[in-house]
Amino acid sequence: MAEIAKDYQQLPKNYLFREIKQRKLAHIARRPGVHVYDLGIGDVSLPLPSNVTNAMAQKALSLEYAETFTGYEGSEGGVELKNRIAEYYHALGADILPQEIFINDGAKGDCADVQTLFASGTTFGLQDPAYPVYANSIILSGKAGEVDNNGQHKNIVYLECTEENDFIPDVPKEKIDVIYLCFPNNPTGATASEKTLKKYVDYANDNKAILIFDAAYSWFIRETDKPKSIYEVEGANTCAIEIQSLSKAAGFTGVRLGWTVIPQELSAENVDPGEINQLWRKRQQIHFNGPSNVAQAGGEVILSPTGLESVVESTNYYLNNAKSIKATLAKAGIKSWGGVNAPYVWSETPTVDGKKLSSWEAFDHYLERANVIATPGVGFGPSGEGFTRFSAFGKSEDNDAAIKAIVDNLQTN
Repeated sequence: MAEIAKDYQQLPKNYLFREIKQRKLAHIARRPGVHVYDLGIGDVSLPLPSNVTNAMAQKALSLEYAETFTGYEGSEGGVELKNRIAEYYHALGADILPQEIFINDGAKGDCADVQTLFASGTTFGLQDPAYPVYANSIILSGKAGEVDNNGQHKNIVYLECTEENDFIPDVPKEKIDVIYLCFPNNPTGATASEKTLKKYVDYANDNKAILIFDAAYSWFIRETDKPKSIYEVEGANTCAIEIQSLSKAAGFTGVRLGWTVIPQELSAENVDPGEINQLWRKRQQIHFNGPSNVAQAGGEVILSPTGLESVVESTNYYLNNAKSIKATLAKAGIKSWGGVNAPYVWSETPTVDGKKLSSWEAFDHYLERANVIATPGVGFGPSGEGFTRFSAFGKSEDNDAAIKAIVDNLQTN
């Protein structure tokens, strides 16, 4: 008899975005015709640049003819795109070779699958709050360990991100085998300095640990002391895997394209340099036939000089939205963080009638009084309780209308 694997049964019962959708639909049902402004969604709203869509269209049309048809281009991605990515890193001062780059169909899959490299019993460090995929993928793999009386898994160590530490966790005191870091962070918007990242790199090298660095939002960094890649930090090539994406920077959320970097120098406890690179290559050959060649044609254009200019334009657009959200929350007396080098604004929940609202109470408060959706912080982990995430990815006119509704209609004190 087929049974559901017990690791699936350990997943959280209440899925964050399903619950948000249900509450939104219930709200609309009570108020037919109401317009709800969604500042919770992480999807982009700007269209793709015409030179990108033209390149993808030309590639698609070329598949009609035998002389220009292409099929599989390899599980690691095309040579031209890998060379463009290597040039991107060289411009940052990072020495990354094409053979260390593995093209994927978006960062999410590799963020989830990279833990398959590590044996059962591996301990994983996760920022709290954090992107839920990290923890859920570890649970699904069967590597999270037994659940204690507090609902915590034995092999997952939560690194608290609080207002006191500027939402950047301290380097662990205990030994952890693999640590996921996301900067700029989803959901808090916190961005780490080179000095902070160097502490993590030194910790990883000293403990033969590995850092999984999710750099999907690095395109939004504007402050010059904040690295866009972990490989800008001395010593990172021996201890870090970087996962990158074009989804939020270039509007590729539907196109699906990103990459993972595994340096040849990378090693870990009982693992020689080069071995992890080869293991991931073998893993990709088994599980993946490579990203769409049409999507890769678009990626080559995005990583050209003119394409990178369009990335700056689009990320500036969303950062302006974030700036407006922060200013509006300040007018409403609500403290916030992030939104400077990141498209997310992390805010405390408001106090109403002398009571500080919980994350879900704040969600209902924004929705009922202002018809605005924001994501409850507790959905990203226990330390997210008492906070709310606002997304700046909407159209500017909707963003402006939503934040005006917050100022005009919210009751706070």
